[in-house]
Amino acid sequence: MAVSIIIPTLNEADALPAALSELSNLDEAPFEIIVADAGSSDSTRIIAESAGAQIIADLPRNRAAQMNAGARAASGDILCFLHADTLLPKDFIQLASDVLANRNTALAGFVSIMRGKKLRPVTTAHNFIKTWYAPLFFRPISFIRGCRLLFGDQVLICRREDFEAVGGYDESQTIMEEATLCLAMVRTGRGRVRQVNRKVWSSDRRVAKWGFWRSNATYIYVGAMWGLGRNPKRLRRAYDDVR
Repeated sequence: MAVSIIIPTLNEADALPAALSELSNLDEAPFEIIVADAGSSDSTRIIAESAGAQIIADLPRNRAAQMNAGARAASGDILCFLHADTLLPKDFIQLASDVLANRNTALAGFVSIMRGKKLRPVTTAHNFIKTWYAPLFFRPISFIRGCRLLFGDQVLICRREDFEAVGGYDESQTIMEEATLCLAMVRTGRGRVRQVNRKVWSSDRRVAKWGFWRSNATYIYVGAMWGLGRNPKRLRRAYDDVR
């Protein structure tokens, strides 16, 4: 199956070169790379163009809208939504195809290792554990039906047909849009949401800037308030941009 990589960006000139370099070194090349940019004022688009990526420019500053625009432009059978600060294993293309060959799996993510100048084992471990306890606590029926809540800041894969069947990302969700997509996949009967036991590596830039206690408290607060149905626009204000 052809894999389209979709990267939403906003001023990602620091992180994007490493992500694109890793994509160029995969064992198998992706079908296409699409950078969905929300009006970056740095050299993000120049970097993407130099790497041969297709660019969709001047999109709204709304990650769900950016990823939907990227999906509409994509031609692959598999859509891969990749954060600009996340690095993939070399066999990722084959891995994505193998995971989604199982029709019972509608959406999948991976085990994100938070890294920077040092590893963040506690935050990494909590991010893994909450994919279990968050749906169990806030959406138990969906959990029983096979839902893991795959929170953002890494990579998600799904078949194009399933993504289109649920209407893509909910653009009213200005935060937690990935978790909302997970619920949509399960609730509409497209299949289960799976966390694959393979590692990807994501930047610790938020923890590095905010510190351990503030960043983890914010993750818990935003996740809990989203689970209780609070206004996403209000929650987004608690999640400052750190780029």
